[in-house]
Amino acid sequence: MAAILSNLRNTVIAGIVLTIIMTLIVAGWHSEGNPFGHTWGLFIMRWLHVLSGVMWIGILWYFNFVQIPNMPNIPDEQKPAIGKVIAPAALFWFRWGAMATIVTGLILAWMNGYLVNAITIGLMEGGSSTDTAIGIGMWLGTIMWFNVWFIIWPNQKRALGIVDADADSKAKSARTAMLFSRTNTLLSFPMLYAMVSAQNNFY
Repeated sequence: MAAILSNLRNTVIAGIVLTIIMTLIVAGWHSEGNPFGHTWGLFIMRWLHVLSGVMWIGILWYFNFVQIPNMPNIPDEQKPAIGKVIAPAALFWFRWGAMATIVTGLILAWMNGYLVNAITIGLMEGGSSTDTAIGIGMWLGTIMWFNVWFIIWPNQKRALGIVDADADSKAKSARTAMLFSRTNTLLSFPMLYAMVSAQNNFY
């Protein structure tokens, strides 16, 4: 067991294997015929969407609730460990979690047949309040994804010294990245509400 838990890769693989075993057991007990049809495909895509979103929003909240507020309390000689080691690794999972969330969300909307109605926020003929709720969530998520890839990440590369920049540019980039990260934190609350309310028919 220690060999599994002491290595992150082994832990993730074990978690996936456990999920597959659980899925096969539940499908065998409660399904008639082929349990792995379109409905199961929808569920798997939603599961991947949620996993990706947990990675993305979890790291967003880590930055805003843990790292940024506590940076002034870290002695200057220790800050390079955050800027050179922790932050680049967190930003990798942060931006690719955002990408995976968007991609799986669009695929899920297409598989469910509400992609166009959601994009138009339910305003087209045949649109519903569910389309409006999920559409608002999708647009908020898209704005957040755009901020991650085209504003936060480019500015963080300068602020962390991943690309060359002078001291003034680094300071400005750090502030810009922080403000847009805070913007995404602000948007994450209504975005998650819209997504969950659409799934539970509560709007």
